[in-house]
Formats: sequence, structure tokens, C-alpha cells
Amino acid sequence: MEQNILLQLTHISKRYKTELALKDIGMTLHKGEILGFLGPSGAGKTTTIKIITGQLTQTSGEARILGADSSNLDVSIYEKIGVVSDNSGVYERMSVWENLSVFARIWRVPKARIEETLKQVGLLEHKKKQASKLSKGQMQRLVLARAVLHKPRILFLDEPTSGLDPSTALSIHRMLLDLKKEGMAVFLTTHNMEEATKLCDHVALLYQGNIVEFGTPQELCLKYNQKKQYRLLLSDGQKATLDQSPEHALQIAEWMKQDKIESIHSCEPTLESVFLQVTGASLSV
Repeated sequence: MEQNILLQLTHISKRYKTELALKDIGMTLHKGEILGFLGPSGAGKTTTIKIITGQLTQTSGEARILGADSSNLDVSIYEKIGVVSDNSGVYERMSVWENLSVFARIWRVPKARIEETLKQVGLLEHKKKQASKLSKGQMQRLVLARAVLHKPRILFLDEPTSGLDPSTALSIHRMLLDLKKEGMAVFLTTHNMEEATKLCDHVALLYQGNIVEFGTPQELCLKYNQKKQYRLLLSDGQKATLDQSPEHALQIAEWMKQDKIESIHSCEPTLESVFLQVTGASLSV
């Protein structure tokens, strides 16, 4: 693999008895990139992560992570990756600090790194708090802190902000963008298309085990912007939605000359509406 390609999937399929859960999946993840793997529950997102990280063996195809074959990983590979999933348990009777101290010993990480990580996730002032007394948002931050404590080259996040309040989700988003700047690669699974649009460099839309679209969020939204329209709010409170045409361009120009436009927005689809167009299904399926 090229030096900057940290993860490469080629023709990955996974069959459970008679069910084909993944069908010919292929993608790459580069250093300093956030890749969104997007789809509804049951689409195959978690199965893909388990194959990549050696927890499951694919039926066919090849998955290579940091140059190694995921079906035959050496234990040392886990020193270079971090995983946050919905079952990433913590030691509830231990304090926040003690939880990270356990993993600092496993990863041979200096104690000073614990404080640095807790500060990074906004838990430093709670370091003495027993884990069982953390809020859901604080618990998710602790799980994230544990995953990045050893500065992995790839971070796997399985629905990292599911069920969190907007403020906590935003703080996690900021942290992920900081980690990206430091060169960490992030493999993000989510059904939250707004989150993906904010964070991801590239997204793969997964439906019934197939990647049905791949590209940057902007590329995909513009690709499916088949009916170009503009939504306007005028100074008298009137609202207008206009198709792109020479006639409407003249109307908009006239309103601008008269200083009548309070706001104007293009109406390209969101990632969620793109998913609906491509699959005919909503993300709640």
C-alpha cells in the first residue's frame, strides 16, 4: 500500500449462512482523513469494522490495515488503532483517572499522557469521579479518551455521538477535527448525515450491504441537485422559491438593487435526501 493509505478494502463480502451482509465492498482511508461509512441500522457498518479489526473473517476479498492482512493480524497492530463502539465498556467502580491508568500501563503510555488526554476530552476536572457516576456524555468522552490515549494511527468510531446532547456532540466533533489535523485517520460509522457532512472528507453510502455512492459530501449533494432552486426571504417577510433561469436571475437582481433581499439560499439536497434518492429508503429503516 502507498505510505499515506492506512486502510484498504478490496472486494470484501461477508455471508452469514444464507444472508449476504456485505457485497463487494471497496474503499481506502488515508492519513489525516475522516471517512464516513453511512447507512441505517443493519446496513453492514459494524460488520465492516469487525472485519477490518480482525474480529470477523470476510467470506471473500481482502482487507489491509496499516499494511497487514486483517484476517491474520499480529497483536501489535492493536497498539496502533483505537476503537469506540456501543459496547466499549469501562470499569465503573474505578475513577476516570484510574480507568485510563489501566490502559496507560497496557499501552506503555507515560502517566503525563493521561492528564493531556483528559484535558483534550474535557474530563480533567472530573478525573477523581467514579465512572458509574458520569453522565452519558461524560461516559462517551471517557471511552473516546481511552481509544486515543496511545495516539493510534487509525481511530474507529461506531456511532460516537448517538443519543448525546448537541453541546456534547459538538465538543466531540471539535476533538475529531483536531485529531485529524494531527494526522490521525478516522473511520466513522453513523446514520447522522448532518454529522457526516460537517466532519467527513469522503463518505460511502451503505445500503443492504452495498456501497451505493462514494465521494465528498459536497460532490454527492451537487451530483443529485437535479432541480436547481433558490430560496429567498424578502424584507417585507415574503418568501420565494425560484428555479434557476434567466427570468428569475433578472428578478433576483432587481430585488438586490432595491435592497429587498434579507437572505438567499441554494436548495441543493442534503446527504440524507441524497440517500433517499439513491436507495428509495430513509435512514430510519
